[in-house]
Amino acid sequence: MSDQDEQPVFIQAPLSARKGRGAVSNLQGRYELQSRERFDDGWDEQIAGEHAVEGAPRLRTHIIHETARSILSRNASPDIPFGVSLNPYRGCEHGCIYCFARPTHSYLGLSPGLDFETRLYAKTNAADLLRQELARPRYVSQPIALGINTDGYQPCERDLRLTRSVLEVLHNCAHPVGLISKSSLIERDIDLLAPMAERRLAATAVTLTTLDPAIARTLEPRAASPARRLRTIRTLAEAGIPVSVSVAPVIPFVTEPDLERIVEAAFDAGATSAHYIVLRLPWEVSPLFREWLQAHFPDRAQRVMNRIQEMRGGKDYDSAFSNRMSGEGVWADLIRQRFEKAVARYGKPGAHRFAGLDTSQFRRPIITPTGRASSRSEKNDGQLHLF
Repeated sequence: MSDQDEQPVFIQAPLSARKGRGAVSNLQGRYELQSRERFDDGWDEQIAGEHAVEGAPRLRTHIIHETARSILSRNASPDIPFGVSLNPYRGCEHGCIYCFARPTHSYLGLSPGLDFETRLYAKTNAADLLRQELARPRYVSQPIALGINTDGYQPCERDLRLTRSVLEVLHNCAHPVGLISKSSLIERDIDLLAPMAERRLAATAVTLTTLDPAIARTLEPRAASPARRLRTIRTLAEAGIPVSVSVAPVIPFVTEPDLERIVEAAFDAGATSAHYIVLRLPWEVSPLFREWLQAHFPDRAQRVMNRIQEMRGGKDYDSAFSNRMSGEGVWADLIRQRFEKAVARYGKPGAHRFAGLDTSQFRRPIITPTGRASSRSEKNDGQLHLF
């Protein structure tokens, strides 16, 4: 295969959905990475090829360039620690089987399975839309959560740099931002995040689901390895950037036994706070996860689902604000107690990851007649075109 054949395909029009879910049954397409510039995500080539299936078709990543109409999403959910979020991408190459955002691909006429992992939408005008939004006279600054539905640092960000361009806008405008990722690519933007963090304008969180690389390789096939994520936590912390660990999702009898060890390792690496979320299985995520369980843990699949349903009122999922993140019942309470004791033992209880971010420094960008946006600090340069 030539180098040209191995590059991601950039297209402009939506593609028809790949029949079936296929996120587990087509292992070759799911586990093999695109050939890009070498990047240290903690996996070597030997480990990366362990899950390949001989004769299975290899899937390529297709990226649809999308001109978005809006870029900021607002919510008033009482169990979410932010009111505004921004997602530069729809779909995610990380391919986490449990991802709660998978059903959103159904709205596009695509499957929540392999299409969600391989047919991505990139909001190429994200930075321009953000400048326009921040320039509105009625805009009120509040922390923006970046990369919530899908990871802003997924592999295609190495080439597209949309998250980077959004961060540059926020940096120039002194606007607070919180990021969450399971990719070591976030280290690339330390040059922006460190000075922002020094001014209480940036905070980060790294998702750490398990410390077992074998489980991680099937559960989150294109995300950084657990050891690499711990190194990312340490790197961010040493750069003076507040970093929380998100232990999510907690999966009974799969990742749950490692709960205390994950918390200990994260705080030892420099995390300043920790949070957890019990596995959520909305809509199409449930059959996908069940298929994954049967493929990788057939000996305990029913036991896992029984415990999940016990924490969800007898169902695979309960969307009620009161318990959708933590579950309910004896098992949910046991997980909560274990987590709180682990945090008290190895670290310190912390507020949500946006606590302490400063909104008072915000400088509204200036939209010049040429369409170029700048912060107030760049105002004089932005008026040079008048002379």
